[in-house]
Amino acid sequence: MNIQSGTYYWPNTMKEVPTYPSVDEDISCDVLIVGGGSSGAQCAYYLSDTDLNVVLIEKNMVARGSTATNTSLLQYMGEKRFTDLVHTFGDDYSTRHMQLCQEAIDEIEAASIRIPFDSEFTRRDTLYYVSEAEHLNAHMKECEWLQERGAPVEWVSEEWISNHYSFEKLGGIYSRNDGEINSFIFTHGLLEFAAKQGVRIFEHTERVGEHQESGLPVVTVNRGHSIRAKHVIYAAGYEDMDVKKEKKARFVSTYTVTTKPVEAFPGWYGRTLLWETARPYVYIRTTKDNRVIIGGLDEDTSIEEERDSKLLHKRDQLMKELHARFPELKAEPDYYCAAFYGGTVDGLPILGQYNNYPFSYFLMAYGDNGLVYSMMLAKLLKEYLLSGKSDDLTLYDQNRPLKNKTLYHKKSTLSS
Repeated sequence: MNIQSGTYYWPNTMKEVPTYPSVDEDISCDVLIVGGGSSGAQCAYYLSDTDLNVVLIEKNMVARGSTATNTSLLQYMGEKRFTDLVHTFGDDYSTRHMQLCQEAIDEIEAASIRIPFDSEFTRRDTLYYVSEAEHLNAHMKECEWLQERGAPVEWVSEEWISNHYSFEKLGGIYSRNDGEINSFIFTHGLLEFAAKQGVRIFEHTERVGEHQESGLPVVTVNRGHSIRAKHVIYAAGYEDMDVKKEKKARFVSTYTVTTKPVEAFPGWYGRTLLWETARPYVYIRTTKDNRVIIGGLDEDTSIEEERDSKLLHKRDQLMKELHARFPELKAEPDYYCAAFYGGTVDGLPILGQYNNYPFSYFLMAYGDNGLVYSMMLAKLLKEYLLSGKSDDLTLYDQNRPLKNKTLYHKKSTLSS
């Protein structure tokens, strides 16, 4: 899968990038992680604090897939409102999902302190504003639902927005204590931390197949070597779909522009994260070196050539969107890219377990909060592998329970 094209900002923020060898022999381990992007790195980070023998493989260089284009906004609110999730999954289910996402941001902050590189983690507030009048009532109800569950949000009026920003909107949810990060450095930091803890990491090692021996998975890699594991975690982002198709996943094309550094941010209160109720939406953030990242304007296509043909037009459109909101901001495009963007039909990430892949887990943190979802699922998966059960993890099973369905436990061989 050709997941992206264009030019990428994040890899240029790290001068010295760690490298890792390729697999040159057969290996046995407790847990094999397939994928060296953010999801795989987050799994390696958590499992490095256990006594498990862990191996991670990446077919190219680590952090060079969708991690290199991730815009790295850290939020617990997602593309689908919580009040909409309640209709599908119930109130308790949706509330727990919100709490887990909030905890995942805290976990990312804690990890950013432990790892050896500065991942530029910063707490930021978010303005999630109303794009059209017909969205107003539903957005206000969303704010009320969040407030009733203790979320640090408030409703801000049209007047408040016009007094704090250089644009006017009908109102919005102002959420405190979200965050932003450099996903490329964060991923490298997690892997370097894990490697020092004993996790074996291999680059240029591609999974080419898998089978079972004595009921346990064996993954074959290029150069003819095999990796025998008690458990396999497929954490290769959108390329998980090349191994196992998931009917709940869907893909569109998205676009991102990173500007040259700017001198000031007039009309931008607190350099907040910005996004909107429009679909497709535009989201905006700033960076440590005073650039602006703006992305969105998704297209409903999963054809690479069609996606890439629109890149220059989308670059210009995104810059128009930026200047429409901040007319005094002197910004010029520097990096711009097109990429596939994965989501799910019901708005939640997936931790898939399938009959044809025993003792294997497909971590599909698809959605607009990919880094947050990955951190959440990686932590829950660690708990499950160690204890053999997790009520929270079953919330994200591919056959996830709907209203009034009972959660269940599954047994892990690692805990026996």
